[in-house]
Amino acid sequence: MLADQSLPCLVVTRGLRVPPALSEACRRHKVPLLRTALETADFIGELTFLLEERLAPFVRLHGVLVDVYGLGVLIQGEAGIGKSECALELVKRGHILVADDIVEVRRKHGDVLVGTCPEPLRHYLEVRGLGIIDIKLLFGVGSILAHSSIGLSVNLEAWNPEAVYDRTGLNKQAARILDVDIPLVRIPVSPGRNLAVLIEVAALNQRLRQGGTSSAEDFNRRLLARMSGGRRA
Repeated sequence: MLADQSLPCLVVTRGLRVPPALSEACRRHKVPLLRTALETADFIGELTFLLEERLAPFVRLHGVLVDVYGLGVLIQGEAGIGKSECALELVKRGHILVADDIVEVRRKHGDVLVGTCPEPLRHYLEVRGLGIIDIKLLFGVGSILAHSSIGLSVNLEAWNPEAVYDRTGLNKQAARILDVDIPLVRIPVSPGRNLAVLIEVAALNQRLRQGGTSSAEDFNRRLLARMSGGRRA
């Protein structure tokens, strides 16, 4: 078995003593020999989790990830559009920052996208005019998360008077990340619009959709029933 070239290593669990013959055989066949005090079942569980984390499909995205009402919201848009300022307002309103500027996204358990922040940037936020601020120090440990599953993508866009924006919510859009489609909301940015409130509502609306309720579809159904002369649903 030790001569098998596909054997990456040999692990002895429960802190058991390694027989000299086994140690010599591993040395001769150049197979790493490891030992742990963990029980076998515990070690297998820890190793499985580690391998899933390290070997999961991975991509780095430019944007901000905020946990809003328990839903991971990935905020993207052109540089200077106001992503970080929006994230700061969301944190001030009680939501939780996961990552700013660089979001590391991994695909786990089939079609679950989990976002996190590179260690050097964790719990820091860059705001133009203020510089780098420490969210953890300013708002406390409850204002940051190490990771969050991504359930909604929000794209902030400069207002274009000639563009056609969704006014009903019936036209569902999706962002594709690592071959996984997640709901996408495009929000035009213009003076006077409260982006934090709009993102809060978008997150709540998505939570309703996940529960099987669509305000837009319900409104459309009622409107069609009224126009056709039927009773109000």
